[in-house]
Amino acid sequence: MPATKTVLIDPYTPLEKQRLPAGRPRSWYVRHNRKLKAMRLTIALLDSGVYNPSSANNKCIRHTAEVIGIHPPSDLTCTMVRTLLRKRY
Repeated sequence: MPATKTVLIDPYTPLEKQRLPAGRPRSWYVRHNRKLKAMRLTIALLDSGVYNPSSANNKCIRHTAEVIGIHPPSDLTCTMVRTLLRKRY
């Protein structure tokens, strides 16, 4: 029986980026990137101690975006961030 090779993944190094699938409508790419941005912001808020959606107003979310170095999110993205905070299980 061949020995399996164990691959260790460092959780602090980003994964290699892959290209998005071609041929989708523009709205799909916009929605996809908005979801990724909302997830990044939600993780940053959780890491900073903001667990309650009511304490994550637009100003707080936009400040977090500035701190982690991404463009300020739209109102819709801020709403998605609060939804992700609400859906923690």
